[in-house]
Amino acid sequence: MPRARARSLAVLTVAALGLAACGSSSLSTSTTTTTGAAGGTSSAATPTKDDKLAAKLPDKIKQAGKIVVGVDASYAPNEFLADDGKTVQGMDVDILDAVAAKFGVKTEWQVAQFPTLLLGVQSGKYDVGMSSFTINAERKKAVNMVSYYSAGSLWATTKGNPKKIDPKDVCGKAIGVQNGTVQKDEMDAATKKCTDGGKPAINLVVDDKQDKITAALTSGKVDAMVADSPITLYALKQTNGQLEQLGEIYDSAPYGVVVPLAQKEFAQAIADALTDLHKSGAYQAALTKWGGEKGAISTFAVNP
Repeated sequence: MPRARARSLAVLTVAALGLAACGSSSLSTSTTTTTGAAGGTSSAATPTKDDKLAAKLPDKIKQAGKIVVGVDASYAPNEFLADDGKTVQGMDVDILDAVAAKFGVKTEWQVAQFPTLLLGVQSGKYDVGMSSFTINAERKKAVNMVSYYSAGSLWATTKGNPKKIDPKDVCGKAIGVQNGTVQKDEMDAATKKCTDGGKPAINLVVDDKQDKITAALTSGKVDAMVADSPITLYALKQTNGQLEQLGEIYDSAPYGVVVPLAQKEFAQAIADALTDLHKSGAYQAALTKWGGEKGAISTFAVNP
């Protein structure tokens, strides 16, 4: 499944990336931009600088002493806002903060809606994107992607499944998905299949923020939701038994750090830093802190 947060090799438009908002309804259309605190937040010991890796940083990052990161902070536990409403925290944050420490620089997390992030990396607004991006062939035409985790899609509904939701047949049901994700594409295809077969269309409830989709499910505004497996599993734990899992995880695929297409050396340096963090145990510590052990990988590659 993963969050295909998804053309032209020149200037990619949001629409061309398959990121334009759509669906029968939306929970909000607001955009928030917040600068997160720089520096590491991992519970593991801060990794030490590797001069050879640091030498491979783009000049812009070397001069600034920081990596500016584009993130959609509504995807707990991977990336979400702390109680102060400003600091970005989560598994992805701890992983990239540890990578930055290997380079001897800090991170500056800038929050935006998910559908805008890839274009932000391409335009130079962000040095990298780190927001549970699924690696796929389409994206690899436009940016470099460094693998760091494996996730799949997973459904959830309210406790007891009162609407008798079957993920394989949700025609006529109200289903919540985040805009710009693989799950959104999956549901678009599913609703076409419904109508082509003479059945009612899926009532897609779409929002740019996953936390609003989860809230819509707990409040009964939607009958079920589908999201990346770590996000659904975290939602199950955080809603005190209000939700339950439907089916099993499917369509597992790697997440990737998004790096500008012209910066292949930087992308490889990130992969090398992740390899070092795996050897030291810092990578595993970041995953364990947020309950993400099941998605751990041991080989980190550019555009796998």
